[in-house]
Amino acid sequence: MAHQFHLRVYFSDTDAGGIVYHARYLDFAEHARTELLRTVSADRPGQAEVLATQRRAFVVRAVSVEYHTPAYLDDELTVFTSLERAKRFSMVFRQEVKRREQLLCTILVTVASVNLDTKRPEPFESWFAEVASQI
Repeated sequence: MAHQFHLRVYFSDTDAGGIVYHARYLDFAEHARTELLRTVSADRPGQAEVLATQRRAFVVRAVSVEYHTPAYLDDELTVFTSLERAKRFSMVFRQEVKRREQLLCTILVTVASVNLDTKRPEPFESWFAEVASQI
């Protein structure tokens, strides 16, 4: 099962020919991961609270993108996000951008948990990987 984030392609997402810029897929993926975090931490401290009180952030460590076919102006897209693997300090999310059933883009994103004061890795909460993998 994967978390789903729905969006529409706007003019600002495209070039003069109405084709989505390649970098916009990273924004779509970021928005989808943010909504996934909001979903899994619904009854726990949210991102803003964790940032303020625990001084911890989730930062992108690596990204791998494979483009299959373009998206166009006014398309309705869905980003499917699932947890590919989890370690103590990092997680890999698999994200697929689709137009209905058609796969447009596959993104693998490695996210690390980092203490903002020390700039050092900090373990994810023990519950996080378990809950994220169930979505």
